[in-house]
Amino acid sequence: MFCVTGRHPSGNIHAMNRPHIASKPWTMDFLALSAIWGASFLFMRLAVVDFGTLPTAALRAGIGALALLPLLLWQGRCMQVARHWKALFAAGVLSAAIPTGCLSFALLSISTGLTAIINATAPLFGALLAFLWLGHKPRRLAVVGLALGFGGVAMLVWAKASFNADAEGWAAALAMLSASVAALSGAFSALFARRYLGSVPPVVLATGSQAGAALGLAGPAFFSWPQHSAGPQAWLAVAASGVLCTGVGYLLFFRVLERAGPTRAMTVTFVMPLFAMAYGIAFLQEQVTAAMVGCAALIIVGTTMSMQRLGASTS
Repeated sequence: MFCVTGRHPSGNIHAMNRPHIASKPWTMDFLALSAIWGASFLFMRLAVVDFGTLPTAALRAGIGALALLPLLLWQGRCMQVARHWKALFAAGVLSAAIPTGCLSFALLSISTGLTAIINATAPLFGALLAFLWLGHKPRRLAVVGLALGFGGVAMLVWAKASFNADAEGWAAALAMLSASVAALSGAFSALFARRYLGSVPPVVLATGSQAGAALGLAGPAFFSWPQHSAGPQAWLAVAASGVLCTGVGYLLFFRVLERAGPTRAMTVTFVMPLFAMAYGIAFLQEQVTAAMVGCAALIIVGTTMSMQRLGASTS
């Protein structure tokens, strides 16, 4: 759903190590960001039923880009989007188009809470890719963490496929696989952004990538646009997803990144599922099972352990 570049909003990575980072209050921003990004699963669930998978993803990206555009104009950074448009387009496909499309597809078959739990494995995939792609030598604790985290995901998929060994059960398993692809793509996008967009300010990266995702999804969304008219609830949900979860969400994320540092900012992924499950219970009458809670705890513990090397280098 989002990518962490590990940079200060000013674009200066060295600023992340300055003592003033944690001196400003950031807890309320962090909780607000967790609540907003946790709500994105509810909004996508309400929108995808009427719009379908690809139109939902395209609308969210397009509205998100428009919501961020005033900030981009205010900072006078439009030319930087044009200068890096190829890399921004690729980043948009990896960080927004593929993840949002996959998550929208998953939400057709599984609950918002379960989808959010699987999405929380993005840092886990990030640690694995850092080991495989960047050649980072894994610590023993990180290897154990990877095993625990992916074991938690496997247990979730197995439970759904085994207890409902029918078409509905296999649809749920496929949905969880789709949510895992979303997490993998989001993790890959973070590494891609660090490597090819390391000097680009976050507002340029956020706006340009959302615009790139919208352009990449425009054609597929047009040809898969639903024949029936979407209801007002679906339009409000997709608008909130773009304006609130993308526009306001990224602004809050930049503030948390600046004030708390990248390691603390990344932990928002662990808090989002709590809000997503709460929204699902309150508004969609979803159920949270003991197996979901146990597997979520296993995933979070494993991901935290796998991030030890990353935390040591970015905090």
